[in-house]
Amino acid sequence: MIQPLAYIHPQAKIADNVVIEPFVTIHKNVEIGEGTWIGPNVTIMDGARIGKNCRIFPGAVISAAPQDLKFAGEDTTVEIGDNTTIRECVTINRGTKDRWKTVIGKNCLIMAYCHVAHDCLVGNNCIFSNNTTIAGHVTVGDNVVLAGMVAIHQFCHIGSHAFVTGGSLVRKDVPPYVKAAREPLSYVGINSVGLRRRGFSSDEINEIQDIYRTLFVKKYNITTALDLIEAEHQPTEVRDEILDFIRNSNRGIMKGFTGA
Repeated sequence: MIQPLAYIHPQAKIADNVVIEPFVTIHKNVEIGEGTWIGPNVTIMDGARIGKNCRIFPGAVISAAPQDLKFAGEDTTVEIGDNTTIRECVTINRGTKDRWKTVIGKNCLIMAYCHVAHDCLVGNNCIFSNNTTIAGHVTVGDNVVLAGMVAIHQFCHIGSHAFVTGGSLVRKDVPPYVKAAREPLSYVGINSVGLRRRGFSSDEINEIQDIYRTLFVKKYNITTALDLIEAEHQPTEVRDEILDFIRNSNRGIMKGFTGA
């Protein structure tokens, strides 16, 4: 299952049923789970931890050293979950001493020419469309969809089930369950289509819509809106996730609805 024209360091740990195509380079401190396919001309460098049944397409570079001038050669990793697909020419850099790792979750699709920088933490079931670029220290929740050519500023946080439209510049945190678009990035509604596809009930979707109407549409300041949401909505997992996200935002959240 390993082509003779591939180079694999003898100390790399390759599980059963891994297919490695010609001209692949795999460095020393690498682990690859069973059933994974490594396409031609892929480079997998020290610190890569790749799960089961992944697919990595030609030209991808996994676990290269961080593009961070503070990096001093510390022993860090890239962790890629099971069943994740990484398309052509994707680059994923390993961590620094900030988080010690870069993580891509399970069942993700990272499309061609995306870049995931050092110390990013990406959840499960995410889709990053072509040419999306994520700076260092970014956190992305589960079930997030980033359309093509999205660029995310370092230290931003994207909440679970969010959708960010193509070509967006993300400079602030994007709360869970929303759609984000325009320039500067703004709330344009909740991700109702994605939520229905993932089994959210009509009651849950209506609750999310009511919460964000108070937060983003009714023109309250953030503190007042959060107090009203807490007073008017019974505690639920959804409500508390939204409140906790906004209260713990370090960069501040994106703009509210502009009506444009």
